[in-house]
Amino acid sequence: MYVHPQFDPIALKAGPVAVRWYGLMYLSGFVAGMLLGRLRARRRPDLGWSDRQVDDLLFFVVLGVVLGGRAGYVLFYKLADYIDQPLHIFAVWEGGMSFHGGFLGVLVAMTWYAWKQQRRWLAVTDFIAPLVPPGLGFGRLGNYINAELWGRPTDVAWAVVFPNVDDLPRHPSQLYECALEGAVLFALLWWFSGRPRPVGAVSALFLIGYGTLRFAVEFTREPDSFLGPLAGGLSMGQWLSAPMVVAGIAMLLWAYRQREPMRVTRP
Repeated sequence: MYVHPQFDPIALKAGPVAVRWYGLMYLSGFVAGMLLGRLRARRRPDLGWSDRQVDDLLFFVVLGVVLGGRAGYVLFYKLADYIDQPLHIFAVWEGGMSFHGGFLGVLVAMTWYAWKQQRRWLAVTDFIAPLVPPGLGFGRLGNYINAELWGRPTDVAWAVVFPNVDDLPRHPSQLYECALEGAVLFALLWWFSGRPRPVGAVSALFLIGYGTLRFAVEFTREPDSFLGPLAGGLSMGQWLSAPMVVAGIAMLLWAYRQREPMRVTRP
């Protein structure tokens, strides 16, 4: 059993300017995505991406993550609270981001980018999918540093006590997600996307992989106190992840039935 060290959420401070660990984790995820995107473009020249196009795409992805993540948290988790205090929607320094909202935000951003650049939408999603997991991993590491989104009580040897919560040993579910959604999902997608695949297949595997791993880890994560378990004893995260798995399986079957080769631009 371990005791969480209760890190100071502020990593650096210079006068009135404070840089928080969570912000640094987001920045690390975006930088990792940019570097991996450039590497992927060079390893797969057949996909037709330049460094500048990768950077432009990731700019839109950053907007989608931030705006969609915040909007998703407001809509999916605390809508009633924010209706009562609408100005708190803009208080992002207080925390409150949703992966599923960020995911929808990224889809909107990629749709806009694909339309502007005359690229096929699935060609864009297939390119970006392997670049996402490192950002997810860094985000979960930020959750652990902030001692938030902790796990359920357990007696496993590696349990962690979060003094800001109580004195019960708990699953370090943030680290589980960091390892699974960050490292394992990245390794799977990077390997799978290293060879030509039918259009939509890489995107489908991301949906299946993330949805399955998130659904499983939620069994070790303490449900949000303001929501609790929902229908069927499942958490909000599980109810939002299950449709991703179903959609991913359907998309994968469609991709391999069509076996349509990847084209850079729209026909």
